[in-house]
Amino acid sequence: MSAGRYLKYLQEEIHTAIAATIDDGGLPVTCAVDMMDADENSLYFLTAKGKSFYDRLKKKGYIALTGMKGKSTMSCSAISLRGKVKELGNTLLPRLFEKNPYMWKIYPTQESQNALTVFQIYDGSGEWFDLSKTPIERFSFTFGKMKVEAGGYFITTGCTGCGDCETVCPQSCIDLISVPAVIKQAHCLHCGNCYEICPAKAIERR
Repeated sequence: MSAGRYLKYLQEEIHTAIAATIDDGGLPVTCAVDMMDADENSLYFLTAKGKSFYDRLKKKGYIALTGMKGKSTMSCSAISLRGKVKELGNTLLPRLFEKNPYMWKIYPTQESQNALTVFQIYDGSGEWFDLSKTPIERFSFTFGKMKVEAGGYFITTGCTGCGDCETVCPQSCIDLISVPAVIKQAHCLHCGNCYEICPAKAIERR
């Protein structure tokens, strides 16, 4: 999927995410946040200007969040992302209330809505993780102007093709057809077993 489709999935299919921001003491604080809208390069949510969440967003300008969908661990898909945030004011409130009519029950009058302001998440990176697939499925993505190299474990030219790494891989995602062997990144759990066992020290973590 494109980054925009991941963002849309988070907004439409998951909707509520657990978000983390940093307080004045440098400690993380979490809260539940509804994603109100999304486009190809952004997510949109709102909050009240009187909340400490608002103060942390304004001071730090950054957010990280995770949303999950599924009835159990093994039926679960998740999207985690982090990115810059900026306040847009109340111009988009009518559109967000139209897309999320339950908000009228929380803020029923125009006067009560005056407390609200819209934030945009932009220039970020994220990851899709799906445990309902066999083997598991994971993909990284970026949106906005963010450019991030894929992380994880990679096999270098020091590989001798011994196959020890494949024996300890819980998802059997190491391809030994060629030397050096190749880790199928879309199915890797990032557990580090291959890194620990490689006798040639040919696996690196990025």
